[in-house]
Amino acid sequence: MGTNQNVLGLVFASIHDEAIYDLTKLRTMGSVPFGGRYRLIDFPLSNFVNSGISQVGVITKRNYGSLLDHVGSGREWDLARKKGGLHLLPPYSHTGSSMYHGRLDALGNAWSFVEHSSAEYVVLTNCDIVTNIDYRPAVEVHIASGADITAVYAKGYYDHLTGAAATIFGIGGDGFVNDVMIDPPMTGSCNLGLDMFVMSKDFLRRIVKESMSRNRTSLRKHILLDRSANYKILAYEHTGYYSKIDSLASFFNANLDLLDAAKRDALFRKAAPIFTKTKDNAPVRFGLESHIKNSLIADGCIIEGKVENCVLFRGVRIGKGSVVRDSIITQDTVIGARCSIRNVITDKNVQIADERQLTGSAGYPLFIGKGAEI
Repeated sequence: MGTNQNVLGLVFASIHDEAIYDLTKLRTMGSVPFGGRYRLIDFPLSNFVNSGISQVGVITKRNYGSLLDHVGSGREWDLARKKGGLHLLPPYSHTGSSMYHGRLDALGNAWSFVEHSSAEYVVLTNCDIVTNIDYRPAVEVHIASGADITAVYAKGYYDHLTGAAATIFGIGGDGFVNDVMIDPPMTGSCNLGLDMFVMSKDFLRRIVKESMSRNRTSLRKHILLDRSANYKILAYEHTGYYSKIDSLASFFNANLDLLDAAKRDALFRKAAPIFTKTKDNAPVRFGLESHIKNSLIADGCIIEGKVENCVLFRGVRIGKGSVVRDSIITQDTVIGARCSIRNVITDKNVQIADERQLTGSAGYPLFIGKGAEI
C-alpha cells in the first residue's frame, strides 16, 4: 500500500488507563491483551499503516516497558523505516519532570517531534477503541470542508452508569458539531465520539501553544467543550464495527464479541489486516478427552479439558476434567485438573490449582490479577 507523507499519526498509549485499572495497573492501555494474540495498540498502528500513514508517534506515560517490548522498532507494522516510521515519545510534561495531565499537555511535551515532521495534517487517536478504520476518507473530507477539527464518531448506545470518558456530539444538518457533552447523565442512543481527530499541523500548533500558555491540558474539555463555538468542528461518521474499552465488563464483552463470526470478520478484514508481534509458538495441542465449542484458542495452548465460549491466549494450559466457560484466559495461565471456571478474566501467568471453582457474572466478571496463585 502506498504511503502518505503528508499525514502524521499520533497514538496516545495511556489515555483513560483508569477505566480498566485492574488491567492497566502494571501496563499502559496500549499494552492490554486482546483477542487471543493482540494488544490494544495493534489496532491504531494497523489502522494508520492501512491508511497509508507511515509517520507515527506513540506518546507513552507510565508502565510502558511491555509496550516497548511489543512494538519494538515497528517492523511488524512496516514502520521500521529510515524516513518516517515509528517513534516512541517520552512521558514527561513540558513544565518539568512531572507526567502530563492530558492530550494538550502531552502534545506540548512532544511538539518538537510534530514540528519536525514534514506532514501538513495530523491524525490523533487513543488505544481504547477497537476498530478497523481507513483514515483516508476522513482526511479528504477534512481538507475539503475547511474545518478546524474533524472528529470521528459512531452511532452508539451510552449508559452513564457503566460508561466512562464519553464525548457525545450534537450534529447539525450541515454535518458540523453544534453541541458537545462530556460524561453526561444520560442513557440511550447518541453520537459517540471515538476520540479520533484530524487537524492541520498549523491549527494544532496554535491550540497547543495557546493551551501551554494558559495551563489548559485537556483536548476534550478545554477545546471541544469550552471552545467549540470558536472553531469549526466537522463530524465524520464511522459506520464499521467498534468496541469502546471503558470498563472491565466492556473489555470482557469486546473479547467475547469475537466469537460472533460477523463481528470478527468486520474487525479482521483481509483487505485491512490487523498486525501484531509474531511469536514462534508451537501449534495448539488437544488432549484425547478435550472438547472445544465456539472458542478462539491461540497457538501454544495445551487443552485437556472442556472449553466453551472462551478466548484463550498463547500458552494457556487447561487440565483434565476442567470446564472453562464464557471466560478470557490470558497468556501462560495454567488451570489445573477438575476445575470449574465461568465468567472469569485472568491476567498473565495465573496459576489455578486442581479442583478450584471460580465464578463471576457476565456483567461483573471475576478478575484474577497477574501472577496470582489460587
